[in-house]
Amino acid sequence: MKVLVTGNLGYIGTVLVPYLAGRGHEVRGLDAGYFADCLLEPADAPVDQRWRDIRDVEADDLEGMDAVVHLAGLSNDPLGEFDASLTEEINLGGTLRLAEFARREGVRRFVYASSQSMYGISETDEELDEDRSAKNPLTAYARTKWEAELALMADRGPGFEVTAMRPSTVFGSSARLRCDIVFNNLVASAYTSGSIEVKSDGTPRRPAIHVRDVCSAFAAGLEAPAHLVDGRAFNVGLAGGNHTVRELADTAGEVVPGSTVVYTGEHGGDSRTYTVGFSRILTELSDHYRPQWSLLDGGVDLCRLFDRAGFDAEAFRGSTCNRLRRLEELASSGRLDGDLRRVG
Repeated sequence: MKVLVTGNLGYIGTVLVPYLAGRGHEVRGLDAGYFADCLLEPADAPVDQRWRDIRDVEADDLEGMDAVVHLAGLSNDPLGEFDASLTEEINLGGTLRLAEFARREGVRRFVYASSQSMYGISETDEELDEDRSAKNPLTAYARTKWEAELALMADRGPGFEVTAMRPSTVFGSSARLRCDIVFNNLVASAYTSGSIEVKSDGTPRRPAIHVRDVCSAFAAGLEAPAHLVDGRAFNVGLAGGNHTVRELADTAGEVVPGSTVVYTGEHGGDSRTYTVGFSRILTELSDHYRPQWSLLDGGVDLCRLFDRAGFDAEAFRGSTCNRLRRLEELASSGRLDGDLRRVG
């Protein structure tokens, strides 16, 4: 299958491209290049690379493609709040532009990287379900993800199949690592300082999923029969994949011998706690999606990356591994204009 992967030079895309190639797919990458040189080690790249802002996609970017995996966008709540109007323009407007050209060019399947952030703060202890659970997006990022998903599903039709994958918080090694996501941050803190400070009481719950298991979910979205995925959304996780912050921190401490975990409790019982259900993807896509990575295994693998890269506090805190800091650096140096477009 010929697959266009947007945002292929980001944290997940860097892992996804060789993963899909290893499954026999022919991959074309499309990326604005914000994070292209944010590398801790060399990374494989597709032979066919398009340097393009998602807002500027043209029909020939989709020419000859059988499918799209759409990762590109401002990728979390802090980035989303960088400029709410730009988040709307990129995450929603750019997505709809891409889908329109994809449909026109005969792309058969569109796999959308959605988000569990659309559920907002859960008002119940019950597992959040893809369809029945309330959607309460609280940020520009969450709102545009939900609105784009709704619009994509409404745009489905004969010959244009759409599925949405809603990943848990991703962790694990990538040559373009992010340390602004929770478990990676905890492991990196332990590795570089020997200490992990948790400002809550450790009781809030967060779902987590390894980056390679996320890649498996996107591959399932591409490869599963249409009757299983078309018009449907899937929470991406694994059995036992909901963890307390205490479990995340303690596991980070376990994979870095000699490090310590300190619970200050100054924020008390953080209200941002939720538990997500994964029965749909684990049962209905069980022939295509088989998650394999535990927190412990992922943490150990992160430390191996840190060893290879000579990872230190500067890399942990700097722009290489922190996306908002990188955008601010590009903007302040004149390499991005006020609309987050590359200059020169």
